[in-house]
Amino acid sequence: MAVPSASMSTRNKKHFLGVPAPLGYVAGVGRGATGFTTRSDIGPARDANDVSDDRHAPPPAKRAKKKEEEEEEEEDLNDSNYDDFNGYGVSLFSKDPYDKDDEEADAIYEEIDKRMDEKRKEYREKRLRQELERYRQERPKIQQQFSDLKRELVNVSEMDWKNIPEVGDARNRKQRNPRAEKFTPLPDSILSHNLGGQTTTSIDPSSSFSSPGSGGGMLTPTGDLDLRKIGQARNTLMNVKLMQASDSVEGQTVVDPKGYLTDLQSMIPTYGGDINDIKKARLLLKSVRETNPNHPPAWIASARLEEVTGKLQAARNLIMKGCEDNPMSEDLWLEAARLQPPDTAKAVIAKSVTYISTSVRIWIKAADLESKIEAKRRVYRKALKLIPHSVRLWKAAVELEEPEDAKTLLSRAVECCSTSVDLWLALARLETPDNARKVLNKARENIPTDRQIWTTAAKLEEANGKKHMVDKIIDRAISSLKANGVEINREHWFKEAMEAEKSGAVYTCQVIIKSIIGVGVEEEDRKHTWIQDAETCAQQGALECARSVYAYALKIFPRKKSIWLRAAYFEKQYGTRESLEKLLQRAVKHCPTNETLWLMGAKSKWLANEVDAARYLLSLAFQANPNSEEIWLAAVKLESENSQYERARQLLKKARELAPTPRVMMKSVKLEWALNNLDAALNLVNKALEKFDEFPKLWLMKGQIEEQKNDYTAALDTYNQATKKCSTSIPLWKLLANLERQINQISTARSVLDRGRLKNPKNPELWLESIRIEMKPDGVRNMAHALMAQALQKFPKSGILWAEAIFMEPRAQRKTKSVDALKKCEHDPIVLLAVSKLFWCEHKITKCRDWFNRTVKIDPDYGDAWAYFYKFELLNGTKEQQQEVQKKCIAAEPHHGEEWCKVSKNIANWVLNIEQILNIVANELPIPI
Repeated sequence: MAVPSASMSTRNKKHFLGVPAPLGYVAGVGRGATGFTTRSDIGPARDANDVSDDRHAPPPAKRAKKKEEEEEEEEDLNDSNYDDFNGYGVSLFSKDPYDKDDEEADAIYEEIDKRMDEKRKEYREKRLRQELERYRQERPKIQQQFSDLKRELVNVSEMDWKNIPEVGDARNRKQRNPRAEKFTPLPDSILSHNLGGQTTTSIDPSSSFSSPGSGGGMLTPTGDLDLRKIGQARNTLMNVKLMQASDSVEGQTVVDPKGYLTDLQSMIPTYGGDINDIKKARLLLKSVRETNPNHPPAWIASARLEEVTGKLQAARNLIMKGCEDNPMSEDLWLEAARLQPPDTAKAVIAKSVTYISTSVRIWIKAADLESKIEAKRRVYRKALKLIPHSVRLWKAAVELEEPEDAKTLLSRAVECCSTSVDLWLALARLETPDNARKVLNKARENIPTDRQIWTTAAKLEEANGKKHMVDKIIDRAISSLKANGVEINREHWFKEAMEAEKSGAVYTCQVIIKSIIGVGVEEEDRKHTWIQDAETCAQQGALECARSVYAYALKIFPRKKSIWLRAAYFEKQYGTRESLEKLLQRAVKHCPTNETLWLMGAKSKWLANEVDAARYLLSLAFQANPNSEEIWLAAVKLESENSQYERARQLLKKARELAPTPRVMMKSVKLEWALNNLDAALNLVNKALEKFDEFPKLWLMKGQIEEQKNDYTAALDTYNQATKKCSTSIPLWKLLANLERQINQISTARSVLDRGRLKNPKNPELWLESIRIEMKPDGVRNMAHALMAQALQKFPKSGILWAEAIFMEPRAQRKTKSVDALKKCEHDPIVLLAVSKLFWCEHKITKCRDWFNRTVKIDPDYGDAWAYFYKFELLNGTKEQQQEVQKKCIAAEPHHGEEWCKVSKNIANWVLNIEQILNIVANELPIPI
């Protein structure tokens, strides 16, 4: 007897032996066993959670029956148990019959579901398209990211293509260091030995062209092999054949050997689609033609299919067959004429006229096929005999005639087509003024519902110097059109006024505007509607129409300051200096308390070097607006700009006595500071701060004056006091941080900016200043990147942060960063300027210019964009482009921008104009790298 091994005993050992029982385990409970309990153990009744006692189980027969019932209740997956509506299983109504009423009801519900699905289909598809577009914008394909680089491949020369290295495996040493292949030609003797010894150069006609190793070889060993002579013989034979093919019977060359293959290439069909698709389309169209031969589009489609595939003759045959089956279809005849050569097309059109003699399109095609003017005229005259009521034929015929003949032809045309406005107007233009009036009167009798006839009559009277008749004609036109049931549409009449202005009839334009400007406008909406009408006219270049609208609006609302201001800005942009000053003179009479109107008039006089007239206007403005801060400061600026510093001091002194405002005090300090009277400026600013200690610009000026005097300790105290009084002023925090960095350490500057950010948690400029301090040589660049990440999380829409973040990245990652910046700040001028500089770094001149134009268009007041644009044109543009940028910048008068304000706000440059500031800023700007 074999003793069981240790491994076998281990394998047979039960895994639960020696292991404590799990929580809640009752031995034998799975087999129905229960513990022995008494009533004293469990109380008067059995616990609901106790194990069931199956000692009194039902008899086996009942248990079997119960088991069968449970099995029947299980799902029956037989095909006989399948129902179309409920699937496998028993339904509530499975035993009921399915009659026609049920079928009809189901059909109705199905139609309702389809209808509801169709209603939602458009919305669902639109939403899917929007989601797909949003997804593509957020995650563009690699193909889209490199589309601009692909477009630049057109600039790659052929030599550059050839010099592109082959792609190889860098791990393979042979591919990394390839060796030049060497080819050594074999001598003829070796070739002759390999062919089996001696051969002959003659060919046995009975022999076949088989290989030397086959049964019937074509070479016989009779002589020595000379491969060079074989090649010469082959070339001679080819030349003979080409000469024979290239010479005709007369001895002239009719075939170009060099261009022979090119001609063969031109005979290949140019269609690049699948040939199977062509066959399918051909069969389908053939079926359509045979099923309904009287359907012209089938014949046209078949002919065009053959034309596309290069079988032009088959197309012509098909279309002519279609014309035979459908001789009354003008589309078929026109298509046939198009496919035929010019001479044959004339015959086709002539044949079509015999079937359809009243087709205007066929007659026009017949005239187009003629090359001579006289022949065209004959065709049109013959056509007009058959179709005298066709306006299109009359117009085409008149265009070919001389003025005198055209007048005669138009006289006949208006008789045949008396309802054509164009023909009446064309005849009126060719007639003399007196006859033109008669023609227009006849036109009004025949067509009483057209406004163009009335406006043409008004323009005619204005051209003849009878302006008093223009008002009568326009009034009669409106009343006559209303009497004939024509609705007076403001948009249509505005278009007529614009057309009158383009034709030079300015008075007619003004009368039309005056007559219809109030039509269909509610009384409370007049001001808003008229201003909108004027702006629309100005945008479309109809300046006289816009002036007429403003003139009428000012006549109705002479006390409305907003209309006077809009009219003044319009004249400033589109008009002359004289028209602006004339308007402003009227404006200040009606609105004498409006300071802006007075200041615009004074500035216009000052720009025209009429300083005395500007002073006189400002004195009148003082009388109308005593103690006005704006007028005081305008007078001070006028005197200081003209170097009348003493008069400016006196004006400021009087202003401080009569109207002591913070701005007046600031201008007083600035004047003394600009004239380098630093002590007087400090005394003034200290007095001003006693009254206006919450005006941040006074603190800024005091600190900068003390810095200029090299009193950095006093400046530091000033800035510290200022940040307590004016904690929301960002320039104060920036100046304090920069001064702390210069005097003390960078850690002190960091703490200053931290305090500033705590006081101004929603301002990104202080975050940007902290980042820039860390980017300096004594800063920590890693800390700068960490601060930038935090700042972008707090301010994801901040353009100044994104613009800085683009150039903080390595060159290879800047483009990706710029895409993210544009997604977040699409219309931010600072981000657009950063993208422009990015294209400048990549030497993409055209794109860079486009982005600069986009930047200055979005925000013309952003001076940094103009300065960078001007520097870009100085380096890459022509003189005309440089002057254009300079001119636009002077017109825009920018005031903002970090680099721009460094120069414009510098007290040493206080008398410089826009052009001078632009040149200084552009020269100081670094070239982007």
